[in-house]
Amino acid sequence: MSMAASQPAFESRLIVVMGVSGCGKTRIGIEIAARLGLAFVEGDTLHPRANVEKMSAGIPLTDDDRWPWLDLVGAALRQADEEGRGLVVSCSALKESYRDRLRHAVGGSVVFIFLEGSRALLQARLAERSGHFFPPALLDSQFAALENPDGESLVVTVDINAPVDSIVGAALKGLGALSVAPAAGTKKEAC
Repeated sequence: MSMAASQPAFESRLIVVMGVSGCGKTRIGIEIAARLGLAFVEGDTLHPRANVEKMSAGIPLTDDDRWPWLDLVGAALRQADEEGRGLVVSCSALKESYRDRLRHAVGGSVVFIFLEGSRALLQARLAERSGHFFPPALLDSQFAALENPDGESLVVTVDINAPVDSIVGAALKGLGALSVAPAAGTKKEAC
């Protein structure tokens, strides 16, 4: 697929690949960024050290733990926007209030690609994953915090029970279906 053919028709070039741990945010985000010719930032690298230590110890993060991290993710998106360049960021963005904080940080349109999968699939993926600070035991806390973004503006939902190329293809197709970006915070039918 050529780079030009994969360019979506939507206005925003700021994309957050979101979902619970183990859904493939990093891998899918890297692929989407590469196909769109955009930079990629792994959101986990922006976590304050205290957050990483807490999760490594098997302790779920609270909203108070997440706000400073979300502010750093939002700052990365805002900087890219101010510099006139696009950016793909991986970030769990589990709650609507978290997504709204990112939208507010940018002051414009941010597209969210929600990688959705079953608990069983995600548990299996986490059990196979090595070298990550997030222990599989915390998956339940993420599902408990997750507020499905259905009905929010500029959200593309993709089922992750597929090969990577199919997931990326579905995400790009969903992005292409987004036309004119409505004002941040408005409701719209999700793709």
